[in-house]
Amino acid sequence: MRICLWIILGTAIALNNGFTDEPKYHDKDVIYDEARVPAYDLPPLLVSAEGKPITTADEWFQVRRPQIMSLFGNLVYGVVPAPESPLRTTFTVLKTHREFMSGRATRKEVRIRFENAKGTAEMLVLVFSPNGVPKPAPAFLLQSFGNTRDTGHDADPDRPGYLRNGLPLGEFLQRGFGLVVVHQGDLVRHNEVEFLQGIHPLFYRTGQSFPKAYEWGVISAIAWGASRAMDYLETDPDLDARRVAIMGHSKCGKAALWAAAMDQRFALAISAQSGHPGAALSRRKYGETLEKMVTRLPYWLCRNAVKYAGNEDDLPVDQHMLLACIAPRPVYVMSGVDDQWADARGEYLSAYHASEVYKLLGKKGLASEASPPVGQAIIKSEVGYHVREGGHSIEPFDWLKFIEFAGYHLKP
Repeated sequence: MRICLWIILGTAIALNNGFTDEPKYHDKDVIYDEARVPAYDLPPLLVSAEGKPITTADEWFQVRRPQIMSLFGNLVYGVVPAPESPLRTTFTVLKTHREFMSGRATRKEVRIRFENAKGTAEMLVLVFSPNGVPKPAPAFLLQSFGNTRDTGHDADPDRPGYLRNGLPLGEFLQRGFGLVVVHQGDLVRHNEVEFLQGIHPLFYRTGQSFPKAYEWGVISAIAWGASRAMDYLETDPDLDARRVAIMGHSKCGKAALWAAAMDQRFALAISAQSGHPGAALSRRKYGETLEKMVTRLPYWLCRNAVKYAGNEDDLPVDQHMLLACIAPRPVYVMSGVDDQWADARGEYLSAYHASEVYKLLGKKGLASEASPPVGQAIIKSEVGYHVREGGHSIEPFDWLKFIEFAGYHLKP
């Protein structure tokens, strides 16, 4: 029986509390008080744009879900345009080390290159597959904030089982899982404002030098890269690409959810402190808001999103609808008590309201509108959640719950 492949996209990991891209914003106008959250009405999930109730799975997949995905693509994240010049993609295994970490893993360096008449772009993917286990093995894919070209992904000689950057590779190997690492900045810069390098120019039409208002920004490009890594994994005999779970932390958590919604090859999604526009409801205007994002990070989303900054109630979608578009595949949301920027309560409510679609599709969602106690994880449900003490990071407790959730839903 084939083992599930877990792809985990984007998180910040280190030895103790972890390095993160934790925001340091303390503006006086940011809401960090639940009593100041404005009244709001969420867009209905199970009513079509024409006002017709959605009562069956077919109506969800054929009518309502495509409507929602189109709105998110054109108004929030940006759609990936068809390139004017056909795109050629090649996979090249540059190096193979079959005795990595004292023989516990095989390490491959894989170049994914994209080329057409407009130019070239490439990703460097690191693949660590466990030795001594039945193949194909499960794997985590990490779209890392750390560069795959530096020494951070070498074995740490002073700490067995860890990479130099603090990633606990040995924990994955011990459980029979591989690890796939992709640098989230290979195809687009962290805070891109020009779009003259990387992947975007390969998709420009004649005379174009910047994405159109409805075309992809940074987050959508990261999500697209996750799918291209998935393309490679479908060719690697050491890893099972038929069941894929995608996960991300912070910025990459936003991209992970969008990637899982766009690419239904991903069989499970995990969002860690993704805030808005990740798992958290935008209409709450708590912590990270659309206005703050388009001001500080103007092109993480498409330019059409700017018109809804401060006018979130006019946006015809909210983030519970993004989580719902992953259904019936399992989705897990993680929050931190002290990570107010990401809005733990808003992340939970988004998952709770998305459960309406999961239930329509015969799956188990979150039963209560009340957030669970701190440190108590909801695992045995297609919609899972936990909130823990602490701030914006991935802690050992989080990894254990992610593994438990994915193992419960994907392993035989």
